[in-house]
Amino acid sequence: MSHSRNASTASKSGHAPHANIKAAHHHAPARHVVPAAADYDTALSIEARKYLKTYGLTPPAVDTYEKQNQRALAILNSRQTPIEKYQYLSVLRSTNTHLFYRLLAQNVKELTPLIYTPTVGEACQRWSELYTQPEGMYLSFEDKGHLHSVIQNWPHHDVDITVVTDGSRILGLGDLGINGMGIPVGKLSLYTACAGIDPMRTLPLCLDLGTSNEKFRNDPLYMGSRRDKVTAEEEKEFLDEMMAALTERWPGIVIQYEDFKNPFPSLERYQETYTMFNDDIQGTGAVILGGFINGVKQSRVAPKDQRAVFLGAGSAGVGVAKQLTEFFMKEGLSEEEAKKRFWLVDSQGLVTTDRGKLAEHKIYFARDDNEGKQYKTLEEIVEYVKPTILMGLSTIGGAFTPHILTRMAELNDKPVIFPLSNPSSKSECTFEDAIKYTKGRCLFASGSPFPTLHFEGKDLVPGQGNNMYVFPGIGLGAILSKAVSVTQNMIYASAEALSTSLLPEEIKENWLYPDIRRIREVSVEVTRGVIRAAQADKVDRELALRNISDEELESFIRNRMYDPYTEHDKVNEELRELAQHVMGSPMSPTGQSNGFGRMASRPGTANGGK
Repeated sequence: MSHSRNASTASKSGHAPHANIKAAHHHAPARHVVPAAADYDTALSIEARKYLKTYGLTPPAVDTYEKQNQRALAILNSRQTPIEKYQYLSVLRSTNTHLFYRLLAQNVKELTPLIYTPTVGEACQRWSELYTQPEGMYLSFEDKGHLHSVIQNWPHHDVDITVVTDGSRILGLGDLGINGMGIPVGKLSLYTACAGIDPMRTLPLCLDLGTSNEKFRNDPLYMGSRRDKVTAEEEKEFLDEMMAALTERWPGIVIQYEDFKNPFPSLERYQETYTMFNDDIQGTGAVILGGFINGVKQSRVAPKDQRAVFLGAGSAGVGVAKQLTEFFMKEGLSEEEAKKRFWLVDSQGLVTTDRGKLAEHKIYFARDDNEGKQYKTLEEIVEYVKPTILMGLSTIGGAFTPHILTRMAELNDKPVIFPLSNPSSKSECTFEDAIKYTKGRCLFASGSPFPTLHFEGKDLVPGQGNNMYVFPGIGLGAILSKAVSVTQNMIYASAEALSTSLLPEEIKENWLYPDIRRIREVSVEVTRGVIRAAQADKVDRELALRNISDEELESFIRNRMYDPYTEHDKVNEELRELAQHVMGSPMSPTGQSNGFGRMASRPGTANGGK
């Protein structure tokens, strides 16, 4: 009673607020979706923001793409260290996806080292320390038996590709446990930037299977489980369940393995059953093969006379050597002749059959022609073999000493020097040393980026055998062909396509790899080669692609690549269709409909401006 009386009294005294009975204008048609990160893009028109339910949640001005880029680059340049730049770009990717990829598209050469190697190495080492936002999905060993349920929590309905790691061998930095999540996150950013795979259809995946890194297990900030690494048998059972769960939810998913300490068992176990590949073995082998083919051509030494010394006989080194063996066989050598082109070197020296018990993966290339002598040091081995090619996959920084580089130049007119270890601190030599001690005559490619060098009046650009030249095209080719597996012929085709993607002016400058700024076009060629190989192996399910020309296939590929410059058009088209449905009439040529309001302009205009 008192409440009614008070209300009545307030009403009579005129102090009560007026009831809002004109509520109809608040009931715009609901979109029934939670806005995605890309929906907060400040280049979206006012109408698009209202439609996406983000109106009022961003500053009112409508940016052009140029203004966005200027602002983002200014913020990036204000950051002092690479890791600070990495952190800013990570936030940008999560909060304004299309802007991140527009920025990356225009500055791919400058930004790739910040979002991936070498900066991602520090990011992984400090992942738990610097953690600020969710990125990707973690599957823990404690979830074994329930992985299918956990995977259902991934918020995006469709996934085309995942990159999965257990963090046990990150960039030569050792076992980093769940801190290895930086690898799948960075790798999938490159899948999008280089090959146009929709970022909303990618899944970064890190497995928490414990860590052998005692420092992290005792670190109070470490965010993974504090148990030792699971056994090989436990890991196998876990991966069996994971592979089944992933393909049950997303039957066409492409699964890329990355940075497992021992990558061979999973590759051998799953490659015939699932659409999967291992970038450390196959991608690394393919990208090096692409540069190697060009190096052999430019060295003017016949394939049968090539002699390659490999420093590093781990999984990466053996995987690369096997890829190159295939090249020599395609050049007319028998398998025995082809594998005799290689001398592998590990921490104990030259890998030979009479050296004692060898790891299983080293046996294939073990030499039996050393006449009982054991060669321990790289200098001894270079003198013994007199190689035409020197390749490093050892993670031993500076292993290619001035003496060894000088000797390579004495032995060859154009020595092929490939220091391929990452990050830069682990590279077997720098570009500057390679040029200096070979008097500018070497054919050079590294795993990590090195700056352009001014030498004898010319600017020399180092080749970088970065996997990003091939793995995006392998992934996109598998997706578009709907391949049921990733065959060795598909991997080899990616290398061949890469080797033929150089422009005449790049060949003239003795480049082994194309300009990284052309990476989208290179990825189209690699994707086409991968699709054709899938068709030849009859593992493709998109059968209509078999009957179109290469030109038509390239057009098909381009039309299905995510383009951050045209994503707004999709929202604009939704608006136009909605307007037409509501008003019952098509849009006017000016982009307006009677009563619905001003429509979003296409990129390139003041409203959505490119």
